[in-house]
Amino acid sequence: MPETTISDSSTDSNMESLAAGLRAGQAAAFEMTVRQLGGRMLTVARQLLGNDSDAQDAVQDGFLTAFRSLERFEGRSSLATWLHRIVVNAALMKLRSRRRLREQTIEELLPEYLADGHQAQPAPRWNEAPLFALEREETRSEVRRCIDMLPDTHRSVLILRDIQELDTQTVAELLEISTDAVKVRLHRARQALRTLLDSVFGARN
Repeated sequence: MPETTISDSSTDSNMESLAAGLRAGQAAAFEMTVRQLGGRMLTVARQLLGNDSDAQDAVQDGFLTAFRSLERFEGRSSLATWLHRIVVNAALMKLRSRRRLREQTIEELLPEYLADGHQAQPAPRWNEAPLFALEREETRSEVRRCIDMLPDTHRSVLILRDIQELDTQTVAELLEISTDAVKVRLHRARQALRTLLDSVFGARN
């Protein structure tokens, strides 16, 4: 039987074609899947792990896991969504292995509060609108650097909720923690990131 022609577009129909080709063991489907989705998955892994070497390992592990377990792909979600979750899991496994080492505390980045509930030292006013500033590559790099400075347990929650835009329940399942723990970590991660970003936006006149 001749192989199905695999298109380079990322449409839903193309994802279905890729999934069918993968199930059939078509070499072209494997190659096109890596070509189309590899860059996106590397970005996800890089955001979670903070360095290219670990991210590349996670993506490779994720794709190998996916290709070896194609019988589990039932088509209830898109191929890209299914692969995304597998790569995220692979990256999180690497993060868990890091926790054998003492993780950096986040406490020093959190604001102090007075008895009346107000911050002891109000956050500096940003002299430049963050969304406007993010249009510049230099500023985007600074923001990514600040995110990378967060401890793994908090960075992963921030990435999955605020950047990958996964819902709280999904993040809880991926991280194997409760939904309440997700909410607490996310709140603390956002506070810590604000402290780090103050040095970027607050210092500009």
